Amino acid sequence: MNASQKSAEIISIDSKKNVPVPLSVYVRHTVDQYLSQLSGHDAVGLHALVISEVEKPLLEAALAHSGHNQTKAAKALGLSRSTLRKKLDQYGLS
Repeated sequence: MNASQKSAEIISIDSKKNVPVPLSVYVRHTVDQYLSQLSGHDAVGLHALVISEVEKPLLEAALAHSGHNQTKAAKALGLSRSTLRKKLDQYGLS
C-alpha cells in the first residue's frame, strides 16, 4: 500500500467515525496525488506551489470566519494586520 492509499484510508475511516482528521493528513494525501500525476517527471518548486495553493483559501476562510474584520482575521492567523493586508493584496483579496 503506497502513502496515498494509506492516507486515503485514514480519511475514509475517520470520516465514518466522525473523528476530526488533522489538516496534515489532507495535505499529505493531496501532495501524494499530485506527485503521482507527474508520471515520472521531476517535481520543481513544490514548496512554493503548495504554499500558494493553501495560503489564499486560508486567508479567505479566516476573513469569512472573522466577518471580514482584518484585525480579528490577522489575530486568528497569528499575523500582524499589515502582513495580512500585504498578503490580501498579493492574492487580489483586498
